[in-house]
Amino acid sequence: MGRLELTLACGDYDRTRAIRTGEVKPDGVELNVVTLAPEEMFYRMARFREFDVSELSLSTYTVLRGRGEPLVAVPVFPSFSFRHSSVFVATHAGIKEPRDLVGKRMGVPKYHMTAAVWIRGMLEEEYGVAPKDMRWFEGGEGSKVKEVDVTLPPDVPHQWVPAGRNLGDMVAAGELDAYMGARRPAAYGERVTRLFPDFRRVERAYYEKTGIFPIMHTLVMREELARQHPWLPRSLYDAFVEAKRLAYERLQFTAALPVSLPWLVAEAEETRALMGDDPFPYGVARNRKTLETLAGYTYRQGLAPRGLKVEEMFCESTLAI
Repeated sequence: MGRLELTLACGDYDRTRAIRTGEVKPDGVELNVVTLAPEEMFYRMARFREFDVSELSLSTYTVLRGRGEPLVAVPVFPSFSFRHSSVFVATHAGIKEPRDLVGKRMGVPKYHMTAAVWIRGMLEEEYGVAPKDMRWFEGGEGSKVKEVDVTLPPDVPHQWVPAGRNLGDMVAAGELDAYMGARRPAAYGERVTRLFPDFRRVERAYYEKTGIFPIMHTLVMREELARQHPWLPRSLYDAFVEAKRLAYERLQFTAALPVSLPWLVAEAEETRALMGDDPFPYGVARNRKTLETLAGYTYRQGLAPRGLKVEEMFCESTLAI
């Protein structure tokens, strides 16, 4: 019997490189790997199911899974990211600390995007600023790749920004007071700065307090594939774990720097001292608190129709990992 031929959509990361190059192959599977930017990849998978297996926004997945859509996840998390660094404010808006966001005009490409879900949860839990305390302006550059439609709670002020507008430019021009999103706006500089200028210190303190390294993306597949091939989820999981191991091995190569960062070795050593030898952990067990937190945020922020349990989110054969 031949290998199962599948199309995988995935981002361009060191930890997935060996999957993309074919250096690591899942047992029993021949992958056609399509490398795309997150926005296009998520849109095409969530809206049209164009791929057999795909990286997908974790918040989008919780919304779709809560609605009963036929997608199921494998506990592989291609993207983690602290997001205190992803809140930007107009220098003329008088915003010096999180409490100053109350009553302000906040731009966001997609209200449901994982980065924004984590930021809103963090602002509410750590600083007492709830989503309803801000006026939300959604859309702009995110309008054309909005992968799922959601209805926001009635107490959250919200309006749409036309697709032709750029939210970062609107902050710089004084049309918005702040912006949150996964990408640093091009207008960042003299008129647009970060809410947390010393974000590395703040993010480290958040990690030391909560133990959470926010998960951005997970790996999903069409549910019928998991039913037809019960061995497939574990095969994919094992391959991604091996690809990540090779990426870690490459980072530890000190004879010549594999990445264009002068202090890469110091950075890697500092990260290991804080987060251990596997700072990008896969599997359910090591990520349970993080997953439960994100699922709770998507429900409380009015995005997911119900609060998902972790056991509902992943293929049954991978729950014990």
